[in-house]
Amino acid sequence: MQHSPVRDFVVGLFVLAGLLALAYLTFQVGGLSYKVPGGFTLYATFDDIGGLKERSPISISGVKVGQVTGVELDDLLRARVQMDLDPRLELPVDSAARIQTAGVLGDQFIALEPGAEEDMLAAGEEVEFTESALSIERLIGKFVNDADLEEDE
Repeated sequence: MQHSPVRDFVVGLFVLAGLLALAYLTFQVGGLSYKVPGGFTLYATFDDIGGLKERSPISISGVKVGQVTGVELDDLLRARVQMDLDPRLELPVDSAARIQTAGVLGDQFIALEPGAEEDMLAAGEEVEFTESALSIERLIGKFVNDADLEEDE
C-alpha cells in the first residue's frame, strides 16, 4: 500500500472535523455556553428548589433567556437564587418565577412568567412571586397519608 499525501490530508481533515463535533456536543450537553457580558441579574427566593443548581436554564415560554448563577440560603433559611438574564430582557415587577421539571424525571429549570404592570424590574431586584419545586416524594407521601386516613374512617 502506497502513501498518498492527498488521502492522508483528507483523513486528517475528517478526524479533525470529528473531534470538533465531539467538543461542540460536550459543551452543549454540559450546559456550558458563552456568557453575554453585562447580564441582567435578578433574585428569587423559594421554599424548596428541589434539584435546581447553578447553570440550570431560565426560560420564558420555552425560550432560554438566562441561567442560574448562584444558590444560597437567606436569613430565613430559604433558598435565594441568583439569575443571570439576557440584558435586553424587560420584566414587569409583577412577574413570577416557577421551578419546573423538564419531562417526567428531567432536570429542573426556572420558568419566568411576565406580569402586566408597566413598571419594570431593575437589575439586582427580587422577583416577588415564586412557586417552589414540585416534589414527587412529597406528593406520594401525601397521597399515601390521605389514603390511610380514609381507610381509618
